[in-house]
Amino acid sequence: METSIMTRIAKCGIVPVIVLNDAKKAVPLAQALLAGGIDVMEITFRTAAARESIEAVSREVPEILVGAGTVLNKKQMDEAIGAGAKFLVSPGSDSELIQAAAAAGCPLLPGAVTPSEIMAGLKLGVKVFKFFPAENYGGLATLKSLGAPFADISFVPTGGISDKNIRPYLENKRVMAVGGSWMAPAALVDAGDFVAIEQLTRDAVKLLRSIRG
Repeated sequence: METSIMTRIAKCGIVPVIVLNDAKKAVPLAQALLAGGIDVMEITFRTAAARESIEAVSREVPEILVGAGTVLNKKQMDEAIGAGAKFLVSPGSDSELIQAAAAAGCPLLPGAVTPSEIMAGLKLGVKVFKFFPAENYGGLATLKSLGAPFADISFVPTGGISDKNIRPYLENKRVMAVGGSWMAPAALVDAGDFVAIEQLTRDAVKLLRSIRG
């Protein structure tokens, strides 16, 4: 299961990172992303609407692979999985959370920006790490340096990535996918402008294909 989910994330190439303040917007947003060519989304656990939003997308737009982001502890993990999240993303590396996710059979992308965090994750079986916040920690140059000593890992860089700087990330073989919110910015989500979000998503997919084919 974990392999197929990671394969699907890699195939999608771009993971929209979504903050939802109103769960009623979750389904039309997911439909806009899907219509634009993206079938993966990460709904962050930063708002009270997160659980209900994941639940709605999981139930009503099953074509979307929906995950939960900003998962900080086992309680949030249980809530996310219970709501239908198919994968989890954490801003940092916590051994208890990594082990709990493995026991639950739910793929987790733990955040890592240092060799020590990567080594700790490797001991627990982690092969794919979220590199966050990417641009604040030196961007692609740091990612390349981190990847050099560790031959079998991949990254999903997130944080400060947009259509303006995505190309070099996606051209790097160690980058499985990138996370970002430029195709679904908070202002458009809050305004319910799903037509604009669909077009931005189409543009993002077009750019992705120009890089990765």
